Amino acid sequence: MNANSAPDSAISDFDLYLFGEGNHNRIYERLGAHAMGAVGARFAVWAPNAAGVSVVGPFNHWDGRSHVMHNRGASGVWELEIPEIVPGTLYKYEIRTRDGHLFLKADPYGFAMELRPGNCSVFTSLDGFEWHDGEWLHARDQRDSARSPLNAYEVHLAAWRRPWDTRQPPFMGWREAASQLIPYVKEMGYTHIELMGVAEHPLDASWGYQVTGYYAATSRFGSPHDFMFFIDSCHQADIGVILDWVPAHFPRDDHGLSHFDGTALYEHADSRLGEHMEWGTKIFNYGRHEVRNFLVANALFWMDRYHVDGLRVDAVASMLYLDYSRRPGEWLPNRHGGRENLEAIDFLRQMNSIVHREFPGALTIAEESTSFAGVTHPPEHGGLGFNFKWNMGWMNDTLKYVALDPVYRRYNHQLITFSFMYAWSEKFILPISHDEVVHGKRSLLSKMPGDDWQKRANFRLLIAYMIAHPGKKLLFMGSEFGQWQEWRDWEQLDWYLLEDPAHRSLRLCAMELNNLYRASPQLYGSDCDHEGFRWADLHNADESVWAFQRRCTGHDKGAPYTCVFNATPVPRDGYRVGVAEPGEYRKIFDSDDARFGGSGYNRQTQITAGEHGAQGYAFSLPLDLPPLGAIFFIGPV
Repeated sequence: MNANSAPDSAISDFDLYLFGEGNHNRIYERLGAHAMGAVGARFAVWAPNAAGVSVVGPFNHWDGRSHVMHNRGASGVWELEIPEIVPGTLYKYEIRTRDGHLFLKADPYGFAMELRPGNCSVFTSLDGFEWHDGEWLHARDQRDSARSPLNAYEVHLAAWRRPWDTRQPPFMGWREAASQLIPYVKEMGYTHIELMGVAEHPLDASWGYQVTGYYAATSRFGSPHDFMFFIDSCHQADIGVILDWVPAHFPRDDHGLSHFDGTALYEHADSRLGEHMEWGTKIFNYGRHEVRNFLVANALFWMDRYHVDGLRVDAVASMLYLDYSRRPGEWLPNRHGGRENLEAIDFLRQMNSIVHREFPGALTIAEESTSFAGVTHPPEHGGLGFNFKWNMGWMNDTLKYVALDPVYRRYNHQLITFSFMYAWSEKFILPISHDEVVHGKRSLLSKMPGDDWQKRANFRLLIAYMIAHPGKKLLFMGSEFGQWQEWRDWEQLDWYLLEDPAHRSLRLCAMELNNLYRASPQLYGSDCDHEGFRWADLHNADESVWAFQRRCTGHDKGAPYTCVFNATPVPRDGYRVGVAEPGEYRKIFDSDDARFGGSGYNRQTQITAGEHGAQGYAFSLPLDLPPLGAIFFIGPV
């Protein structure tokens, strides 16, 4: 066949119709580069304002005259079959603008890209991997996420653990991660791994938030099949995988989406709508059907082809508001004169609705830092439709509180109590993420006040409070064993610290809390149900003590937990905490346990609730509260 002859198209008019409407959920099966058999590929790209498009690469000496694509008319799609293409072939699209300029672009729908600093697309098939996670996927689709445990370990694989050899790039691969990261996460008791920076990105220091290959798993860690192997291995180990997903903006790189066909195609032409000045990035034009289709299909793609269990959507607040990080005059109001980005809101509702229809057990999680109402409410009820929202208010207040010298905590008791005023307004995840341990914010352990013993005690108090507080959980890697240095993306975590018994004790504390959480419907079953929470001691600001009960609602899932916190270094003997029922109560966790590096102050393994009322309850537990400690009791048993 002559390279310029019209092929029998694999893209139907109905495909183009759905794409033009923004409703082709599997458009990645039509656009991009796809195998025609053992040899040969068909290419298709959307470039409606181009005067001409060619496929170029080493196979034609980058000569755009050799493989000119055919225009499908008003759809703006160009396509071509090239019989001699083999897997691994580098390619780009040569775009000729209407004023005669030529430039090269990577494939927006390409399944692989070169390792940076190269930026070509790589012809790759995603077919042929043999999955073994059918049981996991079936169970996931039946799961009620609000009443199931979710305790995510956030990982930047390039800096979790680096190999000792001199390979380039100097990163652990997916198959090595399957043999090292998965057993570690399993032992630690986390339910999910949240991965940063999986979609292809040219700049390591962007951590994956400057995406140029939305359909390409980064080549830093191996092939697409290597990534599939990692996810399949996670599922066989009963661990879910959540990806960071970045539909809020994209970089200006010449080979990327910016001015793709010589015009503002994926972005707005007006910088007041189309650019994040603060980040130096472009904003997607969510009102354009084909752009919205690109993103919605991309969300589905990761679940369809890679079996991922959820997407954590980055920077949702920047999508919702037209004036986000802008001064007056730098933004344009919506058609009603308001500041809400109505097209972005519609896009998020569409994305969430389709994801949950196509993959009922998959999660969508919003990193959203404002008081926008209904982020986790169904779209049909006016919400955005996410499963969960990061509770940034809890994170900010809690980290501010634990950084205070205990002598000042009595004046800031509201930093603890305020989160319970809105804890059930959305379905929340409590995040202590990478953003809180970088850029001068210090590591989690080094934020704590006092000497080294007090820092570790405060750390244990914090993570115990996090596990007990309503809401799912997320903790950034290294925090679990008390990393002293803040996160540095160019080197691995300080694993040598685990040679120190003090850091091994912190890790043991985190591990036991994780496993307690995973085994306790009292702690996860009512995260989104205020009936599962009851204050026991709310108002003792002077002594910086608070206590509450957690129970699983709806059906009998065991006796409630009474969780008590003392945020001062002063032990308090015989401190009475009110409970509703008499009987025996058994201690199930003590952050001050000597095994965790604590003082072992509390020796009450079992205690009887007496008829001495407290805090409005008819009965109470006389507890010896450890310094800077948290103790959990179950009862009556």
